[in-house]
Amino acid sequence: MRVFVTGASGWIGSAVTDELLAHGHEVVGLVRSAEAADALAAKGATPHRGSLDDPDDLASAADAADGVVHLAFKHDFTDYAGAGRTEHAVVRRVLDVLQDSGRPFLLASGLAGLAGGRPAGEDDASPHHGPDSPRGGSENLALAYADRGVRPVALRFSPTVHGMGDPGFVSVLTRIAKERGAVGYVGDGSTRWAAVHRSDAARLVRLALEQAPAGARLHAVAEEGLASRDIAAALGEHLGLSTVSVAPEDAEAHFGWIGHFFGADVAASSTHTRRLLDWVPTGPTLFEDIAAGAYPLPG
Repeated sequence: MRVFVTGASGWIGSAVTDELLAHGHEVVGLVRSAEAADALAAKGATPHRGSLDDPDDLASAADAADGVVHLAFKHDFTDYAGAGRTEHAVVRRVLDVLQDSGRPFLLASGLAGLAGGRPAGEDDASPHHGPDSPRGGSENLALAYADRGVRPVALRFSPTVHGMGDPGFVSVLTRIAKERGAVGYVGDGSTRWAAVHRSDAARLVRLALEQAPAGARLHAVAEEGLASRDIAAALGEHLGLSTVSVAPEDAEAHFGWIGHFFGADVAASSTHTRRLLDWVPTGPTLFEDIAAGAYPLPG
């Protein structure tokens, strides 16, 4: 299958590109820089220079493919609302060209805000609708095209998709810990984050592309919910730093933009996903990656 992958040079996207190539798929990957284009070409994929600010160009690339894996997102937390509107515009434009083709459209989504006080399940619908909602309401927008001749699939990734070299949220927490001299957690630290290893997430994307039915919501979750105080303790033990509780009202001042998110409960089950795709996570756990040195203190 010829697959157009946005975010192909990113943390998850690069692993997805490797997984697809290893299983005989042809990858055309969206990249923004010449350096990223060269790295993608060296793998045997075809780079497509462009950006999320040009929905017509992305729609043209999608129309030339047998399927689309949309992983790119503007992670600009200084203008998160604007990033959501951009996402909405891109997703709508690409889906319009895929309409009535029966082709798959896989969309990166998240788990935050799906369920309160319990692990979110695949049957929990996203509450976000419209371009001004988180991530532009793109999950619900995409799934609505199941009735328009597209095979949309929502890929709900864990808050931490971890592994060696991870630049994501746990890396940000490590940097903040260095600045503060201790590893913090919010309140009593009972809120939880789901987690998955990068290799397992990439395999799930490939299986979803090949097998998932239209309208499926899939959870890239290997560990259902790790308490934030336990994440902090694991980081503290490895980094040689103490842990400290941060009052919820002080979270933003201590952690910055990630404070609210680290204090949120984002636990989720993947029971249905595992059964549907025969997906069994086999990668290291988050704590195993922390102990192995995946999150060193910044120099």
